[in-house]
Amino acid sequence: MNCPKCKSSTKVLDSREAFNWKEIRRRRQCENCGHRFTTYERPEITRFVVIKSNWEKQPYDREKLEDSLIKAITKTDIDVKKLDEMLTELELDWMKNKNWITAKRIWKDVLEKLESMNDVAAIRYASVYYGFKNKEEFIEYIQNLK
Repeated sequence: MNCPKCKSSTKVLDSREAFNWKEIRRRRQCENCGHRFTTYERPEITRFVVIKSNWEKQPYDREKLEDSLIKAITKTDIDVKKLDEMLTELELDWMKNKNWITAKRIWKDVLEKLESMNDVAAIRYASVYYGFKNKEEFIEYIQNLK
């Protein structure tokens, strides 16, 4: 691992298990400039294919899903660590039986988790998926949350 500041090699100062033993947290220090930083290592998740509604297939992209979720949780009480734990848990569940998953299943599972965490984040996420055309559709969805 290279230092993010000077690109020199680093040494590990401390290693710990993190996020319920699903990741390893390493505290590192640059051997050249002394800069300290933390890295998180997680086992590489087995790749699986997402089948979209038009039957197009594409590899699962965690970063794409994270980006949309970060927009949904903006200014809510959900922090990025909680979001990361949620995604890791869902990915492990999705990989249990199959090498593929539908985009609809991903969306529904994520929305279900968000609804249990924060209504505002769930509404934001749902509004993108449903593509509400008017305020009545939006209000109807919100009323069904109750």
